[in-house]
Amino acid sequence: MGEVVGSHDLLLVTLDTLRHDVAVELAAAGRIPHLARHLPGGGWEERHAPGSFTYASHQAMFAGFLPTPASPGPHPRLFAARFAGSETTADGTFVFDTPDLVSGLAAEGYRTVCIGGVGFFNRQGPLGSVLPGMFQESHWEPGFGVASPTSFEEQVARAEEVVAALPREQRLFLFVNVSALHQPNWFHLPGATREAGDSRATHAAALEYVDRHIGRLFAAASSRRRCFAIVCSDHGTAYGDDGYTGHRLGHPAVWTVPYAHFFLEPPATPGPGAAR
Repeated sequence: MGEVVGSHDLLLVTLDTLRHDVAVELAAAGRIPHLARHLPGGGWEERHAPGSFTYASHQAMFAGFLPTPASPGPHPRLFAARFAGSETTADGTFVFDTPDLVSGLAAEGYRTVCIGGVGFFNRQGPLGSVLPGMFQESHWEPGFGVASPTSFEEQVARAEEVVAALPREQRLFLFVNVSALHQPNWFHLPGATREAGDSRATHAAALEYVDRHIGRLFAAASSRRRCFAIVCSDHGTAYGDDGYTGHRLGHPAVWTVPYAHFFLEPPATPGPGAAR
């Protein structure tokens, strides 16, 4: 990451509340083709979330503690604050000397931009201002939130505007918290009703909705130069699993999350003599 930081743009997408098992099933069934074409080997990596709900998990991720591989470690981290005795800081780790990754990247000359989704990013009160307040620029409006059936496409449109407004030489760290998977998500499944509520099936339909639009986000993030992208869930959620519903609890449906990182290539530059 020491070679990536400074030369690439960076994109972090948290698919808020996405369950690992649902993500894996949809990738295997060909139901999320736009995401799957970027996943290493066409599939998600199984990891453990650093927190059981949005606020805790993002505080950890912004400190460099991304979801941990679901196998015995220690596992070297991509990003880490300088910390004596850290067993997960390796030669390839980007080490920052600030309290969090966001300010660490800003110190390296990045423009840091947050496009929020769930309530912890809405800046409507002190608690909802903590996470977006880490960024130089943050965006949230009701159309990006959990109650909007068009939340993700509206977030993507804002991301496209953000990228288009930047000077080409300006490096960018773009963070998008995708709210579409979070409850309520019943409206993403044709025929579902508010009265019937959310289910594993409506959760899956929400991921299919996100997949239909995520190609535009990837294209915007890599429109100026090569981009290193991380796409993961911050935590899962339970739909009656062993009697549990929701998250902020210690069930495997909550702690087990999908994760992937990969490079997004910029558009090909026309060669000499190519049609313009």
